[in-house]
Amino acid sequence: MKHRLRSFFFELFIIFVVSVGGLFASFAVFALELETEISAQLEIAAGPDGNSVKSPGNAEFQALLSEKAFLREIYLAGGFGALWEDKEQQELLIELIGDADLDGLDPEDYHFSRLNRMASPSHQSSDLLAQRDILLTDAFARFAYHLRFGKANPLDIDNNWNFSRELITDNPALWMREAITGRELGTSLQWLRPNIQHYETLKVALARYRKIADEGQWPLVPSGPTLKPGMEDPRVSALRLRLISENYLAVAPVENSNLFDPELEKGVREYQRRQGLFEDGFVGKKTLDALNVPVVNRIEQIRVNLERIRWLFRDLEDEYIAVNIAAFQASYLLHDEVKWKGRAVVGRPYRQTPSFKATLTHMIFNPTWTIPPTILREDILPSMAKDQSYLSRKGLRVFDREGRAVEVSSIDWQQTTQQGFPYYIKQGPGPNNALGRIKFMFPNRHFIYLHDTPSQALFARAERTFSSGCIRLEYPFQLATTLLNRTENWLPSDIEKLVASGQPRRVDLDRPITVMMLYLTAFAAEDGQLELRRDIYKRDSAVLKALNGPFKFVPPKGYKLN
Repeated sequence: MKHRLRSFFFELFIIFVVSVGGLFASFAVFALELETEISAQLEIAAGPDGNSVKSPGNAEFQALLSEKAFLREIYLAGGFGALWEDKEQQELLIELIGDADLDGLDPEDYHFSRLNRMASPSHQSSDLLAQRDILLTDAFARFAYHLRFGKANPLDIDNNWNFSRELITDNPALWMREAITGRELGTSLQWLRPNIQHYETLKVALARYRKIADEGQWPLVPSGPTLKPGMEDPRVSALRLRLISENYLAVAPVENSNLFDPELEKGVREYQRRQGLFEDGFVGKKTLDALNVPVVNRIEQIRVNLERIRWLFRDLEDEYIAVNIAAFQASYLLHDEVKWKGRAVVGRPYRQTPSFKATLTHMIFNPTWTIPPTILREDILPSMAKDQSYLSRKGLRVFDREGRAVEVSSIDWQQTTQQGFPYYIKQGPGPNNALGRIKFMFPNRHFIYLHDTPSQALFARAERTFSSGCIRLEYPFQLATTLLNRTENWLPSDIEKLVASGQPRRVDLDRPITVMMLYLTAFAAEDGQLELRRDIYKRDSAVLKALNGPFKFVPPKGYKLN
């Protein structure tokens, strides 16, 4: 009896071993089929010119992929084995890309609907499973790319762009493979987002404004005469509701909703401050226009600036000077702390200050001003053709290429053009010099610099587009003292002596500092609250168009696809 039982269990064991072995063999065969299919789907053929072209196959599927050469690199390290065999990983990625709209991005750029439609039961064929695996990888790669660099290529929008777009690693394909297989998708994507208050503030505001849009629209304030504190008008009730909708005014019962009371005035002033408007508590045309911007426009404005922040705030240095052109504001930051700030005057709409990055190396006290080419061509020469007293009234003198003074009367101003003008025009140092008493030099092809100005009254204006492109600074000597005191002991009195001498003097910085010319129409104030600005140069629409358009993979500088 014992012998029979032993024989029976032995036969069961043999059957089990054979079955399991067959099952493992079946899995191995299927895994090999899947690897072969993934490799085939990512095969890159050579075109007639020697460049790679997409391989033939399912044309609809192939058209979905961003850059097959990069996807192939991701799979190559694992012998083209599937990366998304864990169903929980698949579901987590789909959840994460479904929330891409919280970053102002479009989940459909990451195949969101298609992946939700593509079920992954085990009985699916290897070609469909391979396509789903590749599509999941493509979705992750796209989303990671967008969070790191932005969806749009800034160089396609602005040819002045020279900010760096640094790789996260020398081997981004390997990084992505490890992020996928290491079960840290959420952490990896969060790490790619800009780690700066501006980004978080705009994300919170985007969600809040979308909620307002979902509920309809904020109340509009009817047009009419300026609304002033103390007056009673039916339009005041609409103004009250409008400020409540954006949390500038608390929801509280009032005896007369048509009365422009002190609490409403306080809310109006706060709104004006956050919009960069003149803060007087009156609701005139400019304030009314801002109040009546549709909420959907504000949503798009925030999306545009989230994209700009993804472009800009990558691997920030410990210290830098930032000029927000759209906000007419300049700041010096050290370890994320504002050490100096001041109002700024920027270029007129027809002489826009460009967005770019440069390195501040020195300052010049009591500078002379040599007329730059644009001002010479568009202002000086036409003015002199009309009135030859123009230069003397402005304190400007003409010199030849050897530095010798030239009599104005000896020049035929009617026939002169910039191309045939063999002289240069210069203004000497002094209180009336267009550059004031100090300029901050960061060599660049735009001839742009920061400087003082004798026109101090312009800083009282809400919108300050009065220059020919350079940045006029409020409190420039405070900035100079702050920068010089980084490595040396400079007192305000030391700078006062330099200025009082009346002689040009160059002072080099011991440690150069980066200057960034930015254009943000939505950003975080120092208290972390949202601030919005009018799009003075009409630059937002081009970014929005690119953000809503098709994605094009542009390898970052220095990275070559194998």
